[in-house]
Order: sequence, then structure tokens, then C-alpha cells
Amino acid sequence: MQSLPHLVVIVGPTATGKSDLAVELAVQLDGEVVNADAMQLYRGMDIGTAKLTLAERRGVPHHLLDVLDVTETASVAAYQRQARRAVEDILARGRTPVLVGGSGLYVQAVVDELSFPGTDPQVRRKYEEQLAAVGPAELHRRLGELDPKAATAILSSNGRRIVRALEVIEITGRPFSANLPEPGPPRYGAVLVGLDRNDLDDRVDQRVTRMFDAGLVDEVRRLEASGLRHGRTAGRALGYQQVLAELDGGGDMAAAAAETARLTRRFVRRQRSWFRRDHRIRWLDAADPDLVSDVRTLVTA
Repeated sequence: MQSLPHLVVIVGPTATGKSDLAVELAVQLDGEVVNADAMQLYRGMDIGTAKLTLAERRGVPHHLLDVLDVTETASVAAYQRQARRAVEDILARGRTPVLVGGSGLYVQAVVDELSFPGTDPQVRRKYEEQLAAVGPAELHRRLGELDPKAATAILSSNGRRIVRALEVIEITGRPFSANLPEPGPPRYGAVLVGLDRNDLDDRVDQRVTRMFDAGLVDEVRRLEASGLRHGRTAGRALGYQQVLAELDGGGDMAAAAAETARLTRRFVRRQRSWFRRDHRIRWLDAADPDLVSDVRTLVTA
């Protein structure tokens, strides 16, 4: 009988079907799923993150879903500790951990020796004040001049991560991206599988339409009452930020949906750019009807 790898990792852009595949693999390989989507860490952010329902999880245990309130700030360093603990616990029980998500830095924090430089409150405060004054797009432009690789990996709307990158550059005198190690042998003997497909723009548009039809606006209103606006990470999530803006403005949710779809398509391109740099990833067509058997062949070889 062929032996399984210690860890199966499913990555790729948004809307490729990663979550469903992870559940199917977990069912077939006696496994458990570990979430690597930064926004699915948040309780209540269900529709806008395409979080699987309990029924869709098919009884498979899921780790690191719904572990933060929307007012809390997600931390890659904290995630690294928690995700590695979950992976090691699953392995210790003789089961197969399946790490799944499109947040590249979170995946890398689990499988690589990713380090986290210290912080300087004064430097951090300086860039936070600049963020408030000029907005994330201008700081992202500056980051692009100092560290193009980091700018490619960080959304131009993600002010918190842009500030962190600029802070690290100033503190260390080195590019922020220098803290991202070149891929070597992954921890836990992991096999990394990437999903992509040619029709993602259409799938993104359809997904956003479904989210708004399924009640995303009501979800945002509920989370707003729980402090979503004050969440430095959650409040800036794609879809949620656009709905909040329209709640403050003209209330045009068709415009919010269109902007969400546009930004998500751009995010897909950034995800591709991030993951395609990692030559350990074995890419498969998510539209292939034999996808599950093809992945099983890869992870049991």
C-alpha cells in the first residue's frame, strides 16, 4: 500500500473549488481540514468568504475556522503557531491534515521557515499616520518603489499589511520580501497541489452575484453591530468593505457588487502571481472531471 504524505496542501486563486476538494480528500484519506484563508478565521464572515456550511463539511473536522471576532486583528505569526499545532495534532492521531486556502503568506508560514521581525511602535505609528493621511494606494505605491516583490504580494487596499511591510523595511534596512524564504523542502513532507482554471473571471462574477443574492448585505449589517468597522483586518475584506462604503453612501448595492467583482478578479491575478513563484506546487486544472483521482495520484505517489 502506498504511504500518504504527512501533509496535503491545496492552494490556488479564489473560486477554483479548493474547499470542496479539501473535504473530498479528507473523506477519502481519513483526514481533517486546516483553514489557510485569512478571512475565514472570522466568526460570522460566512457568505462573503464562501465559507462551507456545516452540511458541506460532511462531518470532516475543520480547524482554524471561526476563531476570531471581527474586531480582532489577524496575525500571521499567531496563525503559524496555531496551524502548526493543529497539523501536528492531526498527524499524532494518525490522520492526514489537509491545509487549504488562498492566503499565500499563511500557507508559507506553515510549510516554510518564515520568520517575523520585531516591531517598533514609533515607526509603526509614523506609517499608520501616513496611512490615515494619504490612504493605502499611495503607501502601496511607495512600497512598490522600495520592494516590488512585496508590493506584488500585498493588496493595494490592505493598509495594515502595507504599513507592516514599510515598518520592517525601515527597522531592518532590508526588503520586507527578504523575510520570505526561497522554497525548500516543505515541513511535514508536504505535497503542494495548485488549482487553477481558465474561466475564473466568469466564476468570480457568478460567485459575487450569489453572495449578494444570499444575503451578504444583511450579514455585513449584523457584523457592523458587532464592531466590523473597527476591525483592522475584517473590515477591509473584499465585499465587506464595499458594502460598508455603500451603506455610508448612496446605498447602491449593485455598485458594491460590481466593485467587489472587479477587485476580486484583480486579487485572483495577485494570487496567481504569488503561488506561481513556488515551483514545488503541482498544478492541476480544477475543471478536469478526473480532478479528485488526479490529486490522489499525486499525494499517494
